Amino acid sequence: MQFDVDWLLLALAPVFLACIGWEAWHLARTRPGATLYSWPDTLCNAALALMHQGADKLAWLVAIPVYAYVYRHWRLVSWQPGIGAWLALFVAQDLLYYVFHRASHRVRWLWAAHVVHHSSERLNFSTAFRQSLMYPVAGMWVFWIPLAVLGFPPMQIVGIVLVNLAFQFFVHTQTVGKLGWLEYMFNTPSMHRVHHARNAQYIDRNYAGVLAIWDRLFGSYVEEDAHEPPVYGIVKPLDTYNPLKASFHEWLAMARDCSRMPDWRSRLAALFAPPDWCARRDAAHAETGLAAIRTYVSENNTEGDIGSRKT
Repeated sequence: MQFDVDWLLLALAPVFLACIGWEAWHLARTRPGATLYSWPDTLCNAALALMHQGADKLAWLVAIPVYAYVYRHWRLVSWQPGIGAWLALFVAQDLLYYVFHRASHRVRWLWAAHVVHHSSERLNFSTAFRQSLMYPVAGMWVFWIPLAVLGFPPMQIVGIVLVNLAFQFFVHTQTVGKLGWLEYMFNTPSMHRVHHARNAQYIDRNYAGVLAIWDRLFGSYVEEDAHEPPVYGIVKPLDTYNPLKASFHEWLAMARDCSRMPDWRSRLAALFAPPDWCARRDAAHAETGLAAIRTYVSENNTEGDIGSRKT
């Protein structure tokens, strides 16, 4: 049940790169002109991955002592090493990942970090590298504290988080179709294509890490429809390959929205309500203002139409 984190990453790095190389070659041969890979997009993904790894290394310096403190003082269980303990850790972390991932789509503070992963209009293996250096600031590491309460040591927590994320690399592809009965058990490329799509019927669905059961259990599962191909990216396209802009554009937008709010309640909502809260608020205020204009004009306009008042 012990994980050597550094060796895990070292072993998987060439596997990931080989998959990217194979996929780019395969797509160029089988789907010429499809532009599912582009150098600017792939290089942006690589830069974001390096920035994310650097931020993660620093974050673990803070998170691991926190996990250790909770483990020493507040753990509820002391596990005996073995397959049972490993399975318990795997399932518990995967459930917590689902909670984190769903929250990252419904809480703007978390979305400000997670939006980086969704901002590419392509989906391929390199998209899995498209991560945010701001995850530690957003608080991703906080979601794993319950694992320490459940009696799992800090390095096991770090290890299982990395195993979960490593698995997810393989679902970022358009080269694999549906996988039959596996679709009912595991996160698959088909299931994850839905998650990355911005189509109305797909948006904010399929939050699975490894196991598909959580989406089915909590009502967030949607099947990929052959008649509705996924359209990738975010509702407001990023339109840049600059990794710094990709990392910080939503934080800046959130700060602007927060600063223009009239009271502390709406400022908190601008930070922690769903990501579209400010847009819906602005639309509602605009509609209220338009309704007031219509009421005023109709009361002073015998024709009853805005702008048709006779002089």
